[in-house]
Amino acid sequence: MSMKLYVGNLSFETSSSELQTLFAQTGTVESVSLIEDRETGRSRGFGFVEMSTNEEGAAAIAKFDGQDLGGRALKVNEAKPRENRAGFIR
Repeated sequence: MSMKLYVGNLSFETSSSELQTLFAQTGTVESVSLIEDRETGRSRGFGFVEMSTNEEGAAAIAKFDGQDLGGRALKVNEAKPRENRAGFIR
């Protein structure tokens, strides 16, 4: 079973290919998605990396949480399910 990781405190210049290469050090990366601002298209400084197994996900958390990337200390943990935003009105 795969594990989806939250990766935060990213430099705005960090690319998805950089994250792919970095996280591949601990196992098979299933997917990488950087979150962008809808209006500007600029990175919001966080994203998600999906590792192929829970073990690889745990290894990635242990190795990369707090590690420097682009002059910033990464924040890496298991992604939490998105909360229901039904009460949010635009």
